[in-house]
Amino acid sequence: MFGTSIHWTTFFYLLIDTVIVLLTFYFSRRNTRSSLRRFLYLGILFITYNATGGFLPIDNFPGPFILQYIITYGVAIALCVYIVYYLYKEYDIVVLKFNSSIKNLAFLASGSYVVLFLMPYFLTDSLDAARFLFTIPISIIAFVFLIIFYRRISNPSNPNAFILRRNKLSMVSVASIALLPICTVIGDYQWITFTVMNLAFFAITAIEVDRYLYFIENNTRMYEVFALKKKQREESVERKIIYEDLTRREIEVALSILSNLSYKKIAEELFIAESTVSKHASNIFKKTGVKNRREFLKRFRKKR
Repeated sequence: MFGTSIHWTTFFYLLIDTVIVLLTFYFSRRNTRSSLRRFLYLGILFITYNATGGFLPIDNFPGPFILQYIITYGVAIALCVYIVYYLYKEYDIVVLKFNSSIKNLAFLASGSYVVLFLMPYFLTDSLDAARFLFTIPISIIAFVFLIIFYRRISNPSNPNAFILRRNKLSMVSVASIALLPICTVIGDYQWITFTVMNLAFFAITAIEVDRYLYFIENNTRMYEVFALKKKQREESVERKIIYEDLTRREIEVALSILSNLSYKKIAEELFIAESTVSKHASNIFKKTGVKNRREFLKRFRKKR
């Protein structure tokens, strides 16, 4: 397509991802929340992944041929690491703890690429051999992570449909990462590889849209918590706490507290540690100008 190696499906995903990023940027240009920036960074990474993986390799590229694969594999590795970081950061889905931080994950992926791909390539001058040596161990690690991830978030007794939907879509994202090495070792079939990877972005986008609708549905329950700016201006009240600063995760926890759920129950429903719930609750109380849970419920559980 266009005289390059890009497949029409890859170009289609490139257009769709670009539209999603542009729409997100347009509707959030006045909102500086870090969660929106993270989603924009994720979208930009997917656009870069589609562009580099779709258009490269090309014959007239300046520099050695292997440089093009260093670029494409480097972007793919960065994207996979960032997807895991996004799931950890946005949804508190912590799968591994011992020596498994995002930084260590990045070092592991980068080191494996150098040792298992670049070194064999320079020694054998065979792209297929280097690709095989790199992808097989990475595939095993990825599928082990996928199994652990599934066990971590799987809880059929959980009554919260919103959280269940999110975890299923999160599984799609992690499964896409696990399948990427397999798709790579099969061969350069862009329509397979890029379909699998872009499913991760579409799944995360669906999560964010679902969360936005969930917040709208529960908007009346959070009305008092958000303390509208217009009311603040009319009453000329100087506040140290701006309620709109609640993160999306804190809003979810606040809604659960307003439902009078215990921290233990909230932790079970959101698949996070009880200590994490307590930390979120502490931030919520601080931002809403109350001292504890009792004062929070007393102030905001009024007749609506």
